[in-house]
Amino acid sequence: MMRDAAAGMAGEWRLRHRWPTRIWHWANAAIVIVMLMSGLMIFNAHPRLYWGQYGANADHAWLEIRSTPTQGILRIGDVMVPTTGVLGRWTDGDGVVQTRAFPGWATIPTRYSLSAARRWHLAFAWAFAIGGAAYAAWCMARGHLSRDLLPRRGELAPGHLWADIKAHARLRLAKGEAAARYNILQKLSYLAVLFGLLPAMLLSGLAMSPAMDAAWPWLVDLFAGRQSARSVHFICAMLILAFVLVHLAMVAAAGPVRELRAMIGGWYRLPEERA
Repeated sequence: MMRDAAAGMAGEWRLRHRWPTRIWHWANAAIVIVMLMSGLMIFNAHPRLYWGQYGANADHAWLEIRSTPTQGILRIGDVMVPTTGVLGRWTDGDGVVQTRAFPGWATIPTRYSLSAARRWHLAFAWAFAIGGAAYAAWCMARGHLSRDLLPRRGELAPGHLWADIKAHARLRLAKGEAAARYNILQKLSYLAVLFGLLPAMLLSGLAMSPAMDAAWPWLVDLFAGRQSARSVHFICAMLILAFVLVHLAMVAAAGPVRELRAMIGGWYRLPEERA
């Protein structure tokens, strides 16, 4: 590879992602997709969410996806949104109208099967947990967390945060040497996922397990009921999906070829400043 003589200048090649990071990234991409899609099929078995200890058809749900004889509906609190053709009421590949919450193209399996969805979900949850634990151990040993993800002095200052937000909103992304480091919005997003969403997902998932409830009854109390744990689990899943979509959008804005090359081969070419 040709490199610029001046260190830190645009066009220089850097080793950005080591092989454990690349393996964990692509393995997680597949695992998260399977877990989200199988989770949507599990949700199809009872497409309502509640707060508290109990949850049945007669109880008041804070969120539900249902169908009427003519349309699909998403209700959140008192707000009702028609979702015909997407949620609640849609037509499958055979031209048959279905009244499940999420369509077959968004679920695993594509045809309704609660038992199969649970097997997929739990199997990949184990893969996610084991892979995450191994990667966390590697990060601690290499100092990746403290070196790359913890905010530096001054980065949390309101002025710095606001400037970074405005730059991202205008798609004025870092160039040259600055592009080789995580910016403060990336750091806060990754830390929120690693130490907020993922632990909440794990604990709320365990709280829905009867076996874990018997072994650790404090889990249910932690979420003020199994139905609350189910709601937290669903909300965290949707936030992780939002994180993934924003991540993909920023990859596209920063240059998909450069970003994908770095995550596949490890090497990253610093982007050049625009005139």
